[in-house]
Amino acid sequence: MKFHYHLIVNPASGGGKGQRHSDIIVELLKKHQHTYTMYFTEYQDHEIALIDRLSQSTLIPWKEDQIEEDKVFPLLIVIGGDGTLHQVIERLDYLKNEAPVAYIPSGSGNDFARGFGISLDPVQAFWQIIKAGKSKEINIFSYEEQISGTRGVVVNSLGIGIDGAIVYQTVQAEKKQLLNQFFLSSIVYILPIFKAIFKQRGFPVLIEANGQTFNFKKTFLCTMTNHPYFGGGIAIAPMANSQSAELECVVVEKRSMLKIFHLIFLLLFKKQEKSKAFVHFSTSKVRIVSTTQQYCQVDGEVIEQNAFDFTLQPKIQNVWFQNVWFNMKE
Repeated sequence: MKFHYHLIVNPASGGGKGQRHSDIIVELLKKHQHTYTMYFTEYQDHEIALIDRLSQSTLIPWKEDQIEEDKVFPLLIVIGGDGTLHQVIERLDYLKNEAPVAYIPSGSGNDFARGFGISLDPVQAFWQIIKAGKSKEINIFSYEEQISGTRGVVVNSLGIGIDGAIVYQTVQAEKKQLLNQFFLSSIVYILPIFKAIFKQRGFPVLIEANGQTFNFKKTFLCTMTNHPYFGGGIAIAPMANSQSAELECVVVEKRSMLKIFHLIFLLLFKKQEKSKAFVHFSTSKVRIVSTTQQYCQVDGEVIEQNAFDFTLQPKIQNVWFQNVWFNMKE
């Protein structure tokens, strides 16, 4: 089967990394005589409009029993950050379009790529797509929020508390663009911690999972994830397995500043499970209720302060890549 590649590019992602990576990919496509069409996002949420258009006219599910040698399959490739990928996958889910998604990470955090074994090098990521040969299924998760009546998908993590506050502070700091230009994107996620950590108070959270109810009175962080990473490569849940259909729920309770900083130190070395403030469990479905006004983040995008009542469960997503690294030349 032949392929025509449809590339949605966020040129501003990663402080301009999206544009640089798309230039590299175009050269590879031309060199290897692949046909393609480029679509550049020009404003916030432009991905949604592009997916709406492509879903109506172009994108289709992959069906191996319908493969014909002379047919051309339209394969979607996203070049951007986790936020861009989230928008694309969530819109496809909303439209009930099961077309597979390929991905070349070009953002600041790139947690999805880390979690699912996609190279951060655009050339290697390109070959992971080309050599994949067929669509496959991975586990992400979906959510419904009862108070606002919203629903969506999560490709990395959903968190209430300090991680939501950190994302908010990161956006407000207006330093992300500058730091990305100097290839210090990890600092984008470290600096706001020290501003948010002193403001974040403990808050009550009720969690229903595995037939049990848990009440945490002084929650500092409550995060659901399907792979180890959040915040630009921080292994918040090193025990998480992206191949598993279960979700990892991580709760950190508010302690003294000394103990919180000790936990952060342990986090850097993936030893956070040694802290009594750190609680985690695996579950196939979970309800999380936060009755006080807190920030929330979904795949690194902030949801303004609110009370929340989330129900989360695994969801299958069709992707197009091999989660191994190829030592191949251009």
